[in-house]
Amino acid sequence: MGQNISGNNMQVMKSLLPYIWPHDRPDLRRNVVLAFIMLVIAKLTTVAAPIAYKAAVDHLTPVQNGEVSVGAALSLPFWIIMAYGAARIFMIVFNQIRDVFFVSVGQHAVRTLSRQTFDHMLALSLRFHLERHTGAVSRVIERGTRAVELVIRMGMLNSVPTVIEVFLISALLVYTLGWVFVLIIMVTIIVYVVYTVKASEWRILIRREMNEADNQAMSRAVDSLLNYETIKYYGNESQEVGRYDDSRALYEKAAIKTHVTLGYLNAGQSVIFTAGLVICMLIAGQGVIDGSLTLGDFVMVNALLIQLYQPLHFMGTVYRELRQALVDLESLFAILNRPPEIIDRPDAKSLQVSKAAIKFSDVHFSYDPQRPILKGISFTVPAGKTVAIVGTSGGGKSTISRLLFRFYELDKGSIEIDGQNIASVTQHSLRSAIGMVPQDTVLFNNSIFYNINYGKVFASGQEVKEAAKMAQVHDFISSLPEGYDTVVGERGLKLSGGEKQRVAIARTMLKDPPILLLDEATSALDSHTEQEIQLALEKISQDKTAIVIAHRLSTIVNADEILVLDQGVIAERGVHHDLVKQGGLYAKMWERQLKKAEAQQVLAKIQAE
Repeated sequence: MGQNISGNNMQVMKSLLPYIWPHDRPDLRRNVVLAFIMLVIAKLTTVAAPIAYKAAVDHLTPVQNGEVSVGAALSLPFWIIMAYGAARIFMIVFNQIRDVFFVSVGQHAVRTLSRQTFDHMLALSLRFHLERHTGAVSRVIERGTRAVELVIRMGMLNSVPTVIEVFLISALLVYTLGWVFVLIIMVTIIVYVVYTVKASEWRILIRREMNEADNQAMSRAVDSLLNYETIKYYGNESQEVGRYDDSRALYEKAAIKTHVTLGYLNAGQSVIFTAGLVICMLIAGQGVIDGSLTLGDFVMVNALLIQLYQPLHFMGTVYRELRQALVDLESLFAILNRPPEIIDRPDAKSLQVSKAAIKFSDVHFSYDPQRPILKGISFTVPAGKTVAIVGTSGGGKSTISRLLFRFYELDKGSIEIDGQNIASVTQHSLRSAIGMVPQDTVLFNNSIFYNINYGKVFASGQEVKEAAKMAQVHDFISSLPEGYDTVVGERGLKLSGGEKQRVAIARTMLKDPPILLLDEATSALDSHTEQEIQLALEKISQDKTAIVIAHRLSTIVNADEILVLDQGVIAERGVHHDLVKQGGLYAKMWERQLKKAEAQQVLAKIQAE
């Protein structure tokens, strides 16, 4: 539903209706009906109160003038006054009952739209998430979901009741006093509404400025906090605070404008309504003087208009809030309207993995049409074999892993697993068949157990521990005061790079997929631990198809085939020994790494002495 919402205000309101009248929740639809009934009863009692007030005044006026005795006239006004009090009480009680019935509807609508927004965010492409600003997006979602509640609450619980009340008051005045009062009230309401709309539209522009400044401030704050260590390395705290304060200054300026214009708006609304009230009172007063109206009529006109002023004034507030809420919803709906780049085909079937053989055929791909990344890549990974991919930075190594996961669509060519084009199978089944250990491991801000168990959420505690032992991380976890319940912090920052990497490896081992994708999985480990992990990876890779993206060539010397990428094409391919003998790109890379390793050994020897 959310994906069809446009920026048009009427379309937005129309698109919210399914959330207010959910087809799968008859209990909530019943609550909507009951809330509407309570609303009507509340407004009937609201209008009845001034009628009782008029009747009491009319019966007490002869007593005040000495025309009848107090004893003769007091009994009837007593019950009229009691009726007036009862009407005032019932007005509040029925409004509260209405709110009780409707609160579950409003909260369900907020929850449903929030869930759909979050689900849609996760369905969007990797491209979107690489380009987004986390702080700004979180602010958009926060304001948008809050705005949905406001639109539903104010639109249904305030706008509709006010319209009903205006209709009832108009009907009462026509019936008792004539059309003159109704015409004056209608003209007053029209002028009031036009003024409110014009002033609110002016203020909406300022609201957009506030939102942009707020998004910018939050984006800068989150970006700075995520890069806390970098800021400390360079001592740029004052610069970051200054950038954040610049955004807050823009917000401050817009917020001041908002409050100043609100003062103008409220003052203008009061002048317009008071003018209409005074005119009606003058006409009613003249009617009392010439005898066409009673003193009770005069009092009733005043009471009705004063009673109308509160919801009408609130309607001005409602309109302002609704318009501001719609502005807040614009950014949220922009996200909801953004279609995912990758969607399952209507006839997509689950991937059936038997041997887990992988085949890339003439694969072309570019993030930007002006800069192609892969230019006709073709290779095969036989079932149960390991193919390593090496090359210079920017050559397209990590792109291959992203394409295998189908985070992007190919420009040309195909990728197959056991003869099945990955574009024709469901994304869930595809990704369930592949285990990934990335170079840059990011963990959830939760326990170590949670992060390992994420590989197979229904795994037992013993299975989690076995995976940790295979990844050479169990002993470390056991040494921690809270063991597997240790919270790793945001992005896993409480753990070292090597510890995070081993947790990620344990997670993949627990998943136990038929295909492994290792993006320099041991890059953050020391030499001793790297050898242990390498042995573990080789052990679990024995019966699996594996693609290894490597920077350390020493980790792939036993690969069944090595592909050397250079500027988007496979420049060399073969086993380690043959590639070294060829004296090409791979040989030069191997030689550089050997020299680097020798230099490190010499340095270690000097330090030891």
